[in-house]
Amino acid sequence: MGELIVLAERRADRSRPRRDGRPAFFFDLACPFSYLAAERVERMLGEVEWVPTASTILADPEHIAAERSHADTCAVAVRLPLVWPDRFPAPTPGALRAAAHAVEIGAGARFALAASRLAFCGGFDLEDPEILAEAAAAAGIGLRECLAAAGDPTRDGELHATARGLLAHGVSRLPALRVGTRRFHGDGALAAAAAFLRTCTAVDRPFAS
Repeated sequence: MGELIVLAERRADRSRPRRDGRPAFFFDLACPFSYLAAERVERMLGEVEWVPTASTILADPEHIAAERSHADTCAVAVRLPLVWPDRFPAPTPGALRAAAHAVEIGAGARFALAASRLAFCGGFDLEDPEILAEAAAAAGIGLRECLAAAGDPTRDGELHATARGLLAHGVSRLPALRVGTRRFHGDGALAAAAAFLRTCTAVDRPFAS
């Protein structure tokens, strides 16, 4: 039985490299650094795989004030608005489940961007069904399907398995990016991943090197 449980979690873990070689962007809709990276990730890396993950496993609740201050500084540096939701730093499990559904139907980027902007540009609560409906509409996702996904706790297994997979590879902060077998995390992850990708492209070297 133990082996079956381990195998099931391994299959659910989306932190592992994929065959298509696309860079992967790991985000949580409750994470301001994920929002700041989401706005720029495809401009800097090209097409990426959008992977929602439960950052509550990665979070450090003892340093919330410092994190907020640092996020404010980062937002100014990249010239993006940052408005804090009233419930921050509360998790948004329903929105994250909806994001997983959006990824499945090819709307992951659209939904993640719409939801992130509602949360961190408007300060809205993504656990409010009306706000979630706005994100779904902006992403072109059916409302009924979106709300059904948001209310489905069976989706949590993949989200948490992915977070544990990231932790197992030394990734302790979001956003996180995977380029080949290399992983980058934290608020400097996007710039580091872009530099690594440029180097690999310039010398025609496989990402896994």
